[in-house]
Parts: sequence; C-alpha cells; structure tokens
Amino acid sequence: YGLVALGLVLLTGVSGITSFGQAAFVGIGAYTTAVVTVHFGMSPWLGLVAGLLVNLALAAVLGVITLRLSGHYLPLGTICWSVSIYYVFGNMEMLGGQTGTMGIPAISVFGLSLDSGRSMYYLIWIVTLAALLLTQNLLESRPGRAMRALKNNQEMAENFGVNGARVKLAVFV
Repeated sequence: YGLVALGLVLLTGVSGITSFGQAAFVGIGAYTTAVVTVHFGMSPWLGLVAGLLVNLALAAVLGVITLRLSGHYLPLGTICWSVSIYYVFGNMEMLGGQTGTMGIPAISVFGLSLDSGRSMYYLIWIVTLAALLLTQNLLESRPGRAMRALKNNQEMAENFGVNGARVKLAVFV
C-alpha cells in the first residue's frame, strides 16, 4: 500500500493529475504475478518483474488514450478503465473469477521462505523505503521540477520547455 500511496502522491499531489484507476493497475500487477507463478511455474521474483513490465506497457497504452482528456473527463475516464478491468478480470476463469488465483507460492530470499506477513515485514519495509528515497531524488531533479510545474500551470511550464504530454505520461506510467 505504501508503493501505491507514493504513486498517487506523484500523480495527484505533485503533478495534479486526478486518477481513480490506480487500483486497476495494482490488480493487473497482482494477477500477472499470479499467472506467471501458478500457471507457468516460474519464480515469484520473475512474476513480480513480469507484473511490473505488463503494468508499464498497459499504463503507457491507457495513458496515451486517457491523458488527452481534461477537466472532469480525465477522472471519469480513469474510473471507466478501472471498472472495466475489474469486470474483465472478475469474469476470467483462468484468473479464478471473483475469488482470485489460489496456490501462489511464497517468495524466498536467500533460501528463507517468506510465507507469512511477519516474515515479509522487513522485505516490505526495505522496498518501501527504497521507493521513498527514489521518489525523493526524483522530486529534487529536473524531471521532478517539471512535474511540479505541470500542476501549477501547464501552459507556463510548456513555455519554459517542458514537454507537458510526455511528462504527464511518464508520471501516469
């Protein structure tokens, strides 16, 4: 949830892009990871990488289509994508329907199986803190300043050389 919150901070808080479809991307990553590990028998780590890559590709495609909307149409468009993805995934028997995929193997780190919330605690915090540091470094860089400029006044930022469409797409992805 911390990673999702960081993404929403970048998207909504920093860049000023209102999106209600972030939960759909969490689901896409989770289902991709589950399918790769359960149906193809690969490592959960490869499943996480596959989930990330599928999410990046789908977010880029949906972002190119959706970010052309402005005003209240943008949040409505993201709600539509989220609801449609929810219904598509809920009706796919390969994904387990509304109950989800069962039998997902536990992640292991250095031979230690992380099969409970208590055992995953440190891994979750390491990943979340690394993402927080990367986000902080991003916001202090030139692209981070471009993101902030888009929130205040997109036309002004574009007059100063910021490619507004590209930065918005990068933040969305």
